[in-house]
Amino acid sequence: MVTDKKIELLEESAVKLTLTIEKEAVKKEYDGLVKKYCKSVHMKGFRKGKVPASVLITKFGESIEAEATMNIMDEGLKEAIEDVDQKPLPYGSPEVDGEPAIDLEKDFTFTVTYDTFPEVKIENYKGLELEEPACSITAKDVTRELELLQDQNSMVVEKTEGNIEEGNIININYHEIDEEGNVVDDSKREDFVFTVGTGYNLYKLDDDVIGMAKDEEKVIEKTFPEDFDNPAFAGKTMKIGVKVNSIKVKDLPAIDDELAQDVDDKFETLDDLKKSIKDNLKKQKDAKIEQLMKDALIDKILETTEIAVPNSMVQAELDSNWQNFVMQSRMPEEQLLEILKIQDKRKEDLFEEWRENSVKSIKSYLVINKLQEEEKIELTEKEIDDEIKVQAEASNMTVEETKDYIVKNGMLEYLTNDLSTKKLFKVLIKESNIVKGKKVSFLDLTGKNQ
Repeated sequence: MVTDKKIELLEESAVKLTLTIEKEAVKKEYDGLVKKYCKSVHMKGFRKGKVPASVLITKFGESIEAEATMNIMDEGLKEAIEDVDQKPLPYGSPEVDGEPAIDLEKDFTFTVTYDTFPEVKIENYKGLELEEPACSITAKDVTRELELLQDQNSMVVEKTEGNIEEGNIININYHEIDEEGNVVDDSKREDFVFTVGTGYNLYKLDDDVIGMAKDEEKVIEKTFPEDFDNPAFAGKTMKIGVKVNSIKVKDLPAIDDELAQDVDDKFETLDDLKKSIKDNLKKQKDAKIEQLMKDALIDKILETTEIAVPNSMVQAELDSNWQNFVMQSRMPEEQLLEILKIQDKRKEDLFEEWRENSVKSIKSYLVINKLQEEEKIELTEKEIDDEIKVQAEASNMTVEETKDYIVKNGMLEYLTNDLSTKKLFKVLIKESNIVKGKKVSFLDLTGKNQ
């Protein structure tokens, strides 16, 4: 069918492919369509299946030629692309140059352009210098986690004496008051609950309510700064009426063996809980350091690696990011677009903000794939089974249940890709020149201090 093909490599990993189809194949496709429609078409004056070819061609010749052209191009592309190294990307379709049309007396030549996976040539990736942050888990880190568990296991009780203090949980009614001293009905809110000091309230009344007593009513006059986070209030002076319905405090349990047992039956003593906390924090620390070193290694490789990322690849990544953004918002796409409009933003504006990170993400993916080829990274059945066992233990499921869940939900490929990447980086980091970095706290390392 295809008698000749020419490939031209363009910028940004695009390919121009020119194909020539033998005229015999073109005529066969055209004649086949004519024969098919002669048997099936309904035309006035002729019984079904008895329409002469000449009559059909006179009336529908152009349409049949157009269909034959499309069919020939589809078949020719399928045949040619099987033999070329530069395959089209799985998203998007080859674009046809011009408006090609068949001539039954000649070979048929047409040209398409499409994006292909970029060529990746990595000059140097071994022996690179990587800095490893110095971080240790301290008694202060363990105490902080204990206090979080203490707070989670606390009980909220009525405050029997005293006025509102920072950290109290209060229930209030509030409303705005206009310049004439009238209540603004749309602003009324009853039984609003928040913890004083968190700022989780519309008018940021935390400091203003400190010292108030239960059942006390008060009009608060408040001037909001020009950079207030709610633009509707920024720079304005407002009056807000407040009534305190209740004041509550957290009754914190003692940090002792009993607390440890309340956290989990597997802990008999407070020391058991502390050891578990320290082990978990160490795992978090090690995972964060490993990720930082992976990111640093990829960044160093990208500095000396040119990759022409095609636009279609970037667009597919941006579209995927948008779908995740919509899903995480837990609202319909139309509603999310309306909210963006209120903020004077469009979907396209977000794409522009995300573009740089998307391009870097694609380049990182391509580099990792190339390095897996270079290092011939392969997984054994035992490595896959061991990972499934780890996930089973973490999920309190049997190995068979976990394996069945992974397979049924199409997660096996993701699991093996993740394991392959981890195996690759173990090899690469082992061959890197590791230097000790500056000391950092656990909170600074993990970003929990922000």
